[in-house]
Amino acid sequence: MESLVMPAAPGAEEKSSTQEALGVDSLKRKMSLRRCESCNTEAAKYRCPRCMKYSCSLACVKQHKAAFSCNGVREKTAFVSINEFSDLNLLSDYRFLEDVGRMADCAARDVISHKRKSNKFLNFLKNRARRHSIHLQTLPIGFTKRQENSTYFNKKKQKFYWHLKLIFPHSHAKFTEKRVPDDKPLCDILKSYVDPQESDPVIRQRLKIYTMSPQSDIQILMKMENGPHNSIRYEELDTSKGLLYNLKGKVVIEYPVLEVVLQKFKTDMAILSHTKNKGDNKSGKDLISESSSEEEGEIRDSS
Repeated sequence: MESLVMPAAPGAEEKSSTQEALGVDSLKRKMSLRRCESCNTEAAKYRCPRCMKYSCSLACVKQHKAAFSCNGVREKTAFVSINEFSDLNLLSDYRFLEDVGRMADCAARDVISHKRKSNKFLNFLKNRARRHSIHLQTLPIGFTKRQENSTYFNKKKQKFYWHLKLIFPHSHAKFTEKRVPDDKPLCDILKSYVDPQESDPVIRQRLKIYTMSPQSDIQILMKMENGPHNSIRYEELDTSKGLLYNLKGKVVIEYPVLEVVLQKFKTDMAILSHTKNKGDNKSGKDLISESSSEEEGEIRDSS
Protein backbone atom coordinates (compact mmCIF):
# COMPACT_ATOMS: atom_id res chain seq x y z
CA MET A 1 0.00 0.00 0.00
CA GLU A 2 1.49 3.28 -1.06
CA SER A 3 2.03 5.90 1.62
CA LEU A 4 0.22 9.14 1.19
CA VAL A 5 2.05 12.45 1.49
CA MET A 6 -0.15 15.08 2.98
CA PRO A 7 0.29 18.51 1.41
CA ALA A 8 1.64 21.24 3.64
CA ALA A 9 -0.96 23.37 5.29
CA PRO A 10 -1.49 26.75 3.65
CA GLY A 11 0.83 29.33 5.08
CA ALA A 12 3.09 26.72 6.84
CA GLU A 13 6.24 27.94 5.10
CA GLU A 14 5.42 31.53 5.91
CA LYS A 15 4.83 30.56 9.54
CA SER A 16 8.23 28.77 9.71
CA SER A 17 10.11 31.73 8.23
CA THR A 18 8.27 34.05 10.61
CA GLN A 19 9.34 31.90 13.59
CA GLU A 20 12.98 31.99 12.44
CA ALA A 21 12.84 35.75 12.08
CA LEU A 22 11.31 36.02 15.55
CA GLY A 23 14.09 33.79 16.91
CA VAL A 24 16.80 35.99 15.40
CA ASP A 25 15.10 39.13 16.71
CA SER A 26 14.83 37.55 20.16
CA LEU A 27 18.54 36.70 20.10
CA LYS A 28 19.40 40.27 19.08
CA ARG A 29 17.25 41.65 21.90
CA LYS A 30 18.95 39.37 24.43
CA MET A 31 22.38 40.41 23.18
CA SER A 32 21.45 44.09 23.24
CA LEU A 33 20.63 43.74 26.94
CA ARG A 34 24.23 42.60 27.53
CA ARG A 35 27.18 44.87 28.00
CA CYS A 36 30.49 44.39 26.23
CA GLU A 37 32.70 42.42 28.62
CA SER A 38 35.85 44.15 27.38
CA CYS A 39 35.00 47.87 27.62
CA ASN A 40 31.85 47.45 29.76
CA THR A 41 30.30 50.56 28.19
CA GLU A 42 28.72 49.69 24.84
CA ALA A 43 25.95 47.20 24.14
CA ALA A 44 27.13 43.79 22.96
CA LYS A 45 26.96 42.96 19.26
CA TYR A 46 29.09 39.81 19.04
CA ARG A 47 29.64 36.67 21.08
CA CYS A 48 32.81 34.60 20.92
CA PRO A 49 32.07 31.03 19.71
CA ARG A 50 34.78 29.60 21.98
CA CYS A 51 34.58 31.34 25.36
CA MET A 52 31.12 32.93 24.98
CA LYS A 53 32.37 36.42 25.90
CA TYR A 54 30.33 39.39 24.67
CA SER A 55 32.00 42.13 22.59
CA CYS A 56 30.87 45.31 20.87
CA SER A 57 33.55 45.98 18.26
CA LEU A 58 36.59 44.56 16.50
CA ALA A 59 38.92 46.30 18.95
CA CYS A 60 37.16 44.68 21.92
CA VAL A 61 37.22 41.30 20.17
CA LYS A 62 40.99 41.56 19.75
CA GLN A 63 41.37 42.75 23.33
CA HIS A 64 39.44 39.81 24.76
CA LYS A 65 41.47 37.35 22.63
CA ALA A 66 44.73 38.77 24.00
CA ALA A 67 43.48 38.88 27.59
CA PHE A 68 42.10 35.33 27.69
CA SER A 69 44.45 33.71 25.14
CA CYS A 70 41.39 32.84 23.06
CA ASN A 71 41.62 32.01 19.36
CA GLY A 72 37.93 32.59 18.69
CA VAL A 73 37.43 29.15 17.15
CA ARG A 74 34.59 27.10 18.55
CA GLU A 75 35.75 23.99 20.38
CA LYS A 76 34.07 21.15 18.54
CA THR A 77 34.66 18.60 21.31
CA ALA A 78 33.47 20.81 24.20
CA PHE A 79 30.92 19.31 26.60
CA VAL A 80 27.29 20.34 26.05
CA SER A 81 24.67 19.40 28.64
CA ILE A 82 21.55 17.58 27.53
CA ASN A 83 19.40 20.58 28.40
CA GLU A 84 21.38 22.86 26.08
CA PHE A 85 21.79 20.31 23.27
CA SER A 86 20.08 21.49 20.07
CA ASP A 87 19.83 20.53 16.42
CA LEU A 88 22.73 22.86 15.70
CA ASN A 89 24.96 20.86 18.09
CA LEU A 90 23.83 17.63 16.46
CA LEU A 91 24.68 18.95 13.00
CA SER A 92 28.07 20.16 14.27
CA ASP A 93 28.88 16.72 15.71
CA TYR A 94 27.84 15.06 12.46
CA ARG A 95 30.11 17.34 10.41
CA PHE A 96 32.95 16.77 12.86
CA LEU A 97 32.67 12.98 12.44
CA GLU A 98 32.59 13.44 8.65
CA ASP A 99 35.83 15.48 8.82
CA VAL A 100 37.51 12.81 10.98
CA GLY A 101 36.46 10.08 8.56
CA ARG A 102 37.71 12.11 5.59
CA MET A 103 41.10 12.71 7.23
CA ALA A 104 41.44 9.02 8.15
CA ASP A 105 40.66 8.02 4.59
CA CYS A 106 43.23 10.49 3.19
CA ALA A 107 45.86 9.16 5.58
CA ALA A 108 45.13 5.58 4.52
CA ARG A 109 45.53 6.54 0.85
CA ASP A 110 48.75 8.51 1.38
CA VAL A 111 51.49 6.47 -0.25
CA ILE A 112 54.37 8.56 1.12
CA SER A 113 53.45 8.08 4.78
CA HIS A 114 53.28 4.29 4.31
CA LYS A 115 56.47 4.08 2.35
CA ARG A 116 59.11 2.14 4.23
CA LYS A 117 61.98 4.42 5.14
CA SER A 118 65.59 3.35 5.03
CA ASN A 119 67.34 2.59 8.31
CA LYS A 120 70.70 3.47 6.81
CA PHE A 121 71.20 6.61 8.87
CA LEU A 122 69.91 5.01 12.08
CA ASN A 123 72.15 1.98 11.70
CA PHE A 124 75.13 4.25 11.15
CA LEU A 125 74.34 6.17 14.35
CA LYS A 126 73.93 2.97 16.36
CA ASN A 127 77.19 1.59 14.98
CA ARG A 128 79.10 4.75 15.90
CA ALA A 129 77.53 4.86 19.36
CA ARG A 130 78.39 1.21 19.95
CA ARG A 131 82.04 1.95 19.22
CA HIS A 132 81.93 4.34 22.18
CA SER A 133 80.18 1.74 24.40
CA ILE A 134 76.84 3.57 24.15
CA HIS A 135 73.79 1.39 23.59
CA LEU A 136 71.65 3.68 21.42
CA GLN A 137 68.06 2.56 20.81
CA THR A 138 65.51 4.12 18.45
CA LEU A 139 61.72 4.16 18.53
CA PRO A 140 59.34 3.33 15.67
CA ILE A 141 58.25 6.03 13.24
CA GLY A 142 55.44 8.13 14.69
CA PHE A 143 56.75 8.43 18.24
CA THR A 144 57.38 11.99 19.42
CA LYS A 145 60.98 11.36 20.46
CA ARG A 146 61.72 9.80 17.07
CA GLN A 147 60.30 12.81 15.22
CA GLU A 148 62.04 15.49 17.27
CA ASN A 149 65.44 13.78 17.55
CA SER A 150 68.13 15.79 15.72
CA THR A 151 71.23 13.81 16.80
CA TYR A 152 73.83 13.23 14.08
CA PHE A 153 77.45 12.17 13.74
CA ASN A 154 79.94 14.45 11.98
CA LYS A 155 82.34 12.25 9.99
CA LYS A 156 84.80 15.06 9.38
CA LYS A 157 85.18 15.92 13.07
CA GLN A 158 84.47 12.35 14.24
CA LYS A 159 82.10 13.74 16.83
CA PHE A 160 78.50 13.29 17.97
CA TYR A 161 76.19 16.29 18.07
CA TRP A 162 73.41 15.30 20.44
CA HIS A 163 69.82 16.32 20.77
CA LEU A 164 69.50 16.96 24.52
CA LYS A 165 66.54 17.56 26.83
CA LEU A 166 67.05 19.20 30.22
CA ILE A 167 64.38 18.87 32.93
CA PHE A 168 64.34 21.16 35.98
CA PRO A 169 61.77 19.46 38.26
CA HIS A 170 61.93 22.03 41.09
CA SER A 171 60.85 24.77 38.66
CA HIS A 172 58.60 22.56 36.49
CA ALA A 173 60.57 23.57 33.41
CA LYS A 174 61.88 21.71 30.36
CA PHE A 175 64.37 22.92 27.76
CA THR A 176 65.79 21.40 24.58
CA GLU A 177 69.35 21.79 23.33
CA LYS A 178 70.25 20.87 19.76
CA ARG A 179 73.63 20.00 18.25
CA VAL A 180 75.44 19.66 21.58
CA PRO A 181 79.04 18.47 20.97
CA ASP A 182 79.80 15.23 22.77
CA ASP A 183 82.91 16.74 24.42
CA LYS A 184 81.26 19.86 25.82
CA PRO A 185 81.26 19.68 29.65
CA LEU A 186 77.84 19.51 31.25
CA CYS A 187 78.68 22.44 33.53
CA ASP A 188 79.17 24.63 30.44
CA ILE A 189 75.78 23.52 29.09
CA LEU A 190 74.13 24.55 32.37
CA LYS A 191 75.72 28.00 32.40
CA SER A 192 73.12 29.46 30.05
CA TYR A 193 70.41 28.28 32.46
CA VAL A 194 71.59 28.54 36.08
CA ASP A 195 74.62 30.84 36.05
CA PRO A 196 73.71 34.12 37.88
CA GLN A 197 75.66 36.24 35.34
CA GLU A 198 75.81 34.34 32.06
CA SER A 199 72.29 32.88 31.94
CA ASP A 200 69.43 34.37 29.97
CA PRO A 201 67.41 36.84 32.15
CA VAL A 202 64.06 35.26 31.28
CA ILE A 203 65.29 31.73 31.96
CA ARG A 204 67.09 32.93 35.09
CA GLN A 205 63.84 34.26 36.50
CA ARG A 206 62.04 31.01 35.77
CA LEU A 207 64.84 28.93 37.31
CA LYS A 208 65.28 31.27 40.26
CA ILE A 209 65.53 28.45 42.78
CA TYR A 210 68.53 27.06 40.87
CA THR A 211 70.33 30.34 40.26
CA MET A 212 70.10 31.26 43.95
CA SER A 213 71.58 27.92 45.02
CA PRO A 214 75.33 27.21 45.15
CA GLN A 215 76.66 25.50 42.04
CA SER A 216 77.96 22.65 44.21
CA ASP A 217 74.37 21.75 45.19
CA ILE A 218 73.32 21.11 41.58
CA GLN A 219 73.27 17.49 40.41
CA ILE A 220 72.63 16.13 36.94
CA LEU A 221 70.87 12.77 36.89
CA MET A 222 69.97 10.38 34.11
CA LYS A 223 67.33 7.68 34.37
CA MET A 224 68.57 4.12 33.91
CA GLU A 225 66.67 2.62 30.98
CA ASN A 226 65.73 -1.04 30.45
CA GLY A 227 65.60 -1.64 34.22
CA PRO A 228 62.86 -3.31 36.28
CA HIS A 229 59.53 -1.49 35.96
CA ASN A 230 59.01 -1.43 39.72
CA SER A 231 62.44 0.07 40.37
CA ILE A 232 63.30 3.47 38.87
CA ARG A 233 66.91 4.42 39.43
CA TYR A 234 69.01 7.38 38.38
CA GLU A 235 72.72 7.76 37.80
CA GLU A 236 74.61 10.87 38.75
CA LEU A 237 76.65 12.31 35.91
CA ASP A 238 80.00 14.05 36.12
CA THR A 239 79.38 17.73 35.36
CA SER A 240 83.05 18.34 34.50
CA LYS A 241 82.89 15.81 31.64
CA GLY A 242 81.04 15.76 28.33
CA LEU A 243 78.22 13.54 27.09
CA LEU A 244 80.58 11.06 25.44
CA TYR A 245 82.18 10.25 28.79
CA ASN A 246 78.93 10.24 30.77
CA LEU A 247 76.97 8.08 28.33
CA LYS A 248 79.50 5.23 28.24
CA GLY A 249 77.96 2.00 29.45
CA LYS A 250 74.43 3.41 29.39
CA VAL A 251 71.27 2.79 27.38
CA VAL A 252 70.06 5.87 25.49
CA ILE A 253 66.61 5.85 23.90
CA GLU A 254 66.75 8.30 20.96
CA TYR A 255 68.55 11.08 22.89
CA PRO A 256 69.70 11.82 26.47
CA VAL A 257 67.16 13.21 28.91
CA LEU A 258 68.87 14.78 31.93
CA GLU A 259 67.24 15.89 35.18
CA VAL A 260 68.83 18.80 37.03
CA VAL A 261 68.11 18.55 40.77
CA LEU A 262 69.25 20.23 43.96
CA GLN A 263 70.87 18.24 46.74
CA LYS A 264 69.19 20.23 49.51
CA PHE A 265 65.78 18.93 48.49
CA LYS A 266 65.20 15.44 49.78
CA THR A 267 63.68 13.21 47.12
CA ASP A 268 62.80 9.55 46.93
CA MET A 269 65.03 9.04 43.89
CA ALA A 270 67.35 6.04 44.01
CA ILE A 271 70.59 7.70 42.90
CA LEU A 272 73.82 5.94 41.95
CA SER A 273 77.00 7.95 42.07
CA HIS A 274 78.87 8.31 38.79
CA THR A 275 81.96 6.87 40.48
CA LYS A 276 80.19 3.55 40.95
CA ASN A 277 79.25 2.94 37.35
CA LYS A 278 81.98 3.73 34.86
CA GLY A 279 82.77 2.16 31.53
CA ASP A 280 84.91 -0.43 33.32
CA ASN A 281 81.83 -2.10 34.85
CA LYS A 282 80.63 -3.94 31.77
CA SER A 283 77.49 -5.87 32.60
CA GLY A 284 74.52 -7.18 30.59
CA LYS A 285 72.80 -4.96 28.06
CA ASP A 286 74.05 -1.75 29.64
CA LEU A 287 77.34 -2.02 27.81
CA ILE A 288 77.97 -3.31 24.30
CA SER A 289 81.54 -4.24 23.63
CA GLU A 290 83.37 -2.74 20.73
CA SER A 291 84.10 -6.17 19.30
CA SER A 292 80.41 -6.63 18.49
CA SER A 293 80.22 -3.40 16.52
CA GLU A 294 79.43 -5.12 13.24
CA GLU A 295 76.04 -6.80 13.19
CA GLU A 296 73.57 -7.83 10.56
CA GLY A 297 72.10 -4.85 8.72
CA GLU A 298 74.85 -2.44 9.81
CA ILE A 299 76.87 -0.22 7.54
CA ARG A 300 80.59 -0.22 7.70
CA ASP A 301 82.18 3.19 7.60
CA SER A 302 84.89 3.30 4.97
CA SER A 303 86.66 6.24 6.63
